[in-house]
Amino acid sequence: QVQLVESGGGLVQAGGSLTLSCAPSGRIFSLNVMGWYRQAPGKQRELVARITRGGNTNYADSVKGRFTVSRDNAKNMVYLQMSSLKPEDTAVYYCNADSGTAFYWGQGTQVTVSS
Repeated sequence: QVQLVESGGGLVQAGGSLTLSCAPSGRIFSLNVMGWYRQAPGKQRELVARITRGGNTNYADSVKGRFTVSRDNAKNMVYLQMSSLKPEDTAVYYCNADSGTAFYWGQGTQVTVSS
């Protein structure tokens, strides 16, 4: 079955940058919306950013102006460019995709921002 795989997480100092990537582990088509969620320990999973096939984007207020989501429709890949990172950005980041009939999730990648 189709799975999503995130990569690019790691440890970075406050003010630094990281770029996350998400790729399907198998052949996949017709992903309408792709995006990123994150979950910190003891907190609910929250939407970070999303992007439609046409390039329309939405961002959580907490990351606006700092994060940029983009996608490669031919490869069904989605990226999250993160800059000016803050300690409160520390979380496991999950890739998500919506086919129109089902949601797909990646296994998550850890992002840790030190002060």
